[in-house]
Amino acid sequence: MDDWDQHGKSPSATMCRTSKKARSIQDGAIHLSSYFPTVVIGLEAINHELQEGVMEMKLAALPRVAQSLDLVKLLVFAAICVAMAELVGPVTIPLGGAYRITLLPFLWAMLIGVVWGIASPRLPGALRLDMNLQRLASLGLQLALLLFIAKLGLLVGGSLPRILDAGWALMFQEFGHFFGTAMVGLPIALLLGIKREAIGATFSVGREPSLAIIGERYGMDSPEGRGVLAEYITGTVFGTIFISLFASLVTSLGIFHPRALAMGAGMGSGSLMAAAASAISAQQTPEIAKEVAAFAAASNLITTTIGTYFTLFLSLPFTVWAYAVLEPIFRRGACKPVVETYSDGLSDAVGRLQDEQKLSNAQIVLVWVGVGLIALAANYLAFRTLPDYSTVAGLAVILSCVAVGYVMYRAAGGVFPAVLSVSLLAMVLTFPTTPYAADVAAVTNRINFLALATPVIALAGLSISKDLPAFRKLGWRIVVVSLAANAGTFVGGAFVAQIFMGGHP
Repeated sequence: MDDWDQHGKSPSATMCRTSKKARSIQDGAIHLSSYFPTVVIGLEAINHELQEGVMEMKLAALPRVAQSLDLVKLLVFAAICVAMAELVGPVTIPLGGAYRITLLPFLWAMLIGVVWGIASPRLPGALRLDMNLQRLASLGLQLALLLFIAKLGLLVGGSLPRILDAGWALMFQEFGHFFGTAMVGLPIALLLGIKREAIGATFSVGREPSLAIIGERYGMDSPEGRGVLAEYITGTVFGTIFISLFASLVTSLGIFHPRALAMGAGMGSGSLMAAAASAISAQQTPEIAKEVAAFAAASNLITTTIGTYFTLFLSLPFTVWAYAVLEPIFRRGACKPVVETYSDGLSDAVGRLQDEQKLSNAQIVLVWVGVGLIALAANYLAFRTLPDYSTVAGLAVILSCVAVGYVMYRAAGGVFPAVLSVSLLAMVLTFPTTPYAADVAAVTNRINFLALATPVIALAGLSISKDLPAFRKLGWRIVVVSLAANAGTFVGGAFVAQIFMGGHP
């Protein structure tokens, strides 16, 4: 016997009516589908697409999270390199008389990073620096350099009256930079029997803009293209170490004024400028060291902004002309075809420039904040400056300059380099007539620019071992020429600046 519900209806009767309604709805759906089959199919398709879209979003988020974790791991590795380097400290190697070479902590940090990368396959998984981390280090290096540039910009703003007094020296030293590479590197290349590869290897210091210029003019498979590729790889692997040692040696000679050397350090490459300026500053008083940093930053800013046009319209045509004049004089016969032994490896290296992973905005901020915190630790270890409220405020100012300058760079569509916007913004903050300029200078001066250079160069070291296979394929002659070109641009800039300063050492 059936139980009765509160409405006085039998459960059997209720189920009967419910089943009739269900059949009615089902029949209606079939009836609608017969008239509107595309509607039903369309709804099913939309549902399928939504499910796939959600799945794709979840899958796309996984690599981004993994990449963020890799960034954190990379920053921890960089912090370890910096801590070990600062504990070693600066080491001065006497060469007899007043001549000496000073090995600064950032050089140790770079070497530790290089050794770490080389030994990585034999390390436990948690300590392994795989290829993905090395490529992230390359990306992080470019972003971290902006912190160093901002710090130098803050120094430039306060020293701008003295920099403007340099006048013609600061402007014309650019001729020394761009012609010095060819005037030193090209004769050496021809003496070693290198042919048209010498043009690409000696018309500039061989950074990314130089690759673009040669690639458009000659093609990367041309002798000139292979020459600039060799210069790029050599500069990436050994450029920072070499220019640091070379600048330290030239400074100890006492031939050039520290300001002239500082202007010579502004070669248009942030890492090379950081290495050279730091090596010069290490042999100066603290006050002169600040001037060296400011003049190097001003020179590097000029080289960065006008360098591409200078290289395209003056330096490259001059190198081509000089090759045509000097090659018959220095001819030693056919050059051994070293190009064939390394062109593939170099092409792979250049391909990575175009195919590098991109970082999200949150990951970019993570790099900036991480490097800033490492710099605070380095600042304490090297200069015993506690990370108190004033020091943290100084870091906040530097990070703000970088963030706002980078937003300006992105908003402008990349028509000008990020280095320019970050530098100009930082300079304005400490320009003597700017409100609160003295307060901004006071808090930012608590962070020594060398403390910011060390984590930047540590990232460079952690990124190098991925390029060693291509470097091993280079002929020794093109490596010598590339290093000579780097030396030429530094000495050339310092020489011209010295002439316009009146020649006083």
